[in-house]
Amino acid sequence: MIKNIAAVVSGMDEEYPYHIINGINDFARVHDLNVSFFASFGGIIDSKDFDLGEFSIYGLPDISTFDGALLLTNTFANEVVRKLIIEKVKSAGIPTVIFECDDYEEFYNVNINNYSVMKKLVEHLITVHGARVFNFISGPSSNPESQERLRAFRDVLKEHDIEFDSRRFFVGKFRSYDGIKAIEDFVESGLDLPDAFVCANDSMALTAMSKLQRMGYNVPEDVIVTGFDNTFNAQNSYPTLTTVKRPVYDSGYKACQVLYNLMKGENQPKSIPLEAEPVFGQSCGCGEHDLENIKEFKRDVSLRLERTYTNVHMLNRLIAGLAGSKNMTECVDAISQIVGTLEMEKFSLCLIEDWENTYHTLSPADKDASYPEYMTAPLIWDRGRKMSLDRFPSRQLQPIPFGTGGNISYFLPLHFSERILGYLIVTNNDFPIYSMLCHTLTMCIGNAIENVSKFSVLDSLCKIANRNGFTRTSEELFKECINENHTLMVCFIDLDGLKTINDTYGHKEGDFAIQQVASALSGCCRENTDICARFGGDEFVVLCSNVSEGFEKNFEARLYSKIARINASIDKPYQISISYGSVFATPKYGDKLFDIIQEADKIMYAAKREKKAQKDTN
Repeated sequence: MIKNIAAVVSGMDEEYPYHIINGINDFARVHDLNVSFFASFGGIIDSKDFDLGEFSIYGLPDISTFDGALLLTNTFANEVVRKLIIEKVKSAGIPTVIFECDDYEEFYNVNINNYSVMKKLVEHLITVHGARVFNFISGPSSNPESQERLRAFRDVLKEHDIEFDSRRFFVGKFRSYDGIKAIEDFVESGLDLPDAFVCANDSMALTAMSKLQRMGYNVPEDVIVTGFDNTFNAQNSYPTLTTVKRPVYDSGYKACQVLYNLMKGENQPKSIPLEAEPVFGQSCGCGEHDLENIKEFKRDVSLRLERTYTNVHMLNRLIAGLAGSKNMTECVDAISQIVGTLEMEKFSLCLIEDWENTYHTLSPADKDASYPEYMTAPLIWDRGRKMSLDRFPSRQLQPIPFGTGGNISYFLPLHFSERILGYLIVTNNDFPIYSMLCHTLTMCIGNAIENVSKFSVLDSLCKIANRNGFTRTSEELFKECINENHTLMVCFIDLDGLKTINDTYGHKEGDFAIQQVASALSGCCRENTDICARFGGDEFVVLCSNVSEGFEKNFEARLYSKIARINASIDKPYQISISYGSVFATPKYGDKLFDIIQEADKIMYAAKREKKAQKDTN
């Protein structure tokens, strides 16, 4: 029987997850395991709305449908998302291996000793190089590895009677740019140059060192810089970086092996410790720049350059192709060319059903948030053969499920800001982990699909405005309310029980129910001053401008009256029911219509939950 593993990771374009993933994949292929990586690039753009779209991918899988899970939650800077994922996996109750974390007794842990090796490195700087004044560039304060490295650093200082200076402490996110920001922060502080900058990873150390060199400082003559991870760039930088070598590939391979044995019912040790070792290079004043294997180095550099040039050329072609796309067919044609260039074995473009009209978001803080029930796949690429699929359940994940094992799939979020569009699946191709352009590619596709959706303003099913039509019309009405100091009302309406109608009586009946709600809403709206729209699959929004006191209750009463008359006139084995939430407000300059819509949405869902609770108690 084929076993399926879910793996959760963030920021796959960094070397640390890259090597772990390679270890996982090598074991999985040999033992015929299917691995599905759910990955995002959150925390990179410094945009909360964008991160909502990125993190939506973690709301896609039902972890309980997998045979086991691998958690690289130490790659997450966002503590809320990390905790939510851990709680979901706990609830699934499947065998789970986590990396670098022994906080959860339910999980098995593969742990590289960060504490002892960081102590060795800092001890070396003090005893061998006489360093006494330190700046520390940390990773996220909520990250367990970051915490251990900082704890080791502070313990060594204490053992040598060196005071920890909080002014010389910078909190980053393990990203390259944090090294530059840390040096800029140090310059602004006006403090004297330290003896050493100790960095919690190589990415930050290398950019910090480069920034210092551009400022005219020599490393290590003027200041020492150290990193952590022994990445390719650290090994081949000048000066070579003093860092820490960790068995990250081995940890990935071992974690998958432990999980495989657990899925077979075999007992495994609860914690598997792996040791790291310091590497003393030129950046602290040790060693010479000596390439052990110049041929291997040149081959690696040549491969990286070739991939980079190819990928940049590919990306330029994709941007040009998508820029002129006015419909999904043209988008698919442009994407297909790139998939072929990258020699992908399998690739799927999966969009939420009714993607042109639906405005769907997922908050990482909402544990009950769910992905839309159905998807469509306008492009399925299978070894050069193009297919499509009109409809499949999102719970299924793959448009066409695998019949074999040994497949490695990467699920990547597809969104425009916080609006969820769907996801991409790259199967049996490592482009998502070796190329920093993968994230750029997903953003280009998301932007193109958003642009295509903007060509449509009318919902084809209900013959009222769709999300885009609402956006265009409502912006003018909203501005008018601000300029004229008019009061407005925003309503958010949800059709109750659509899933039950679809499952019991068929989707034609579900469409009929949606049309009846749209008809009732449009019948309550005034010309020129009001607009109603289908905002999602079973969600509607109404904006009424220039309203007075009492309008809100009158509108609600008329709407429910129309719904009652519809139920009385139709001969159906079900009743059409809605949940309703509204906000009455006089907007000011700086206010955002979307914030008011979200508030109405919250009120509606509170009413919906209360209605469900009453139904359950009866």
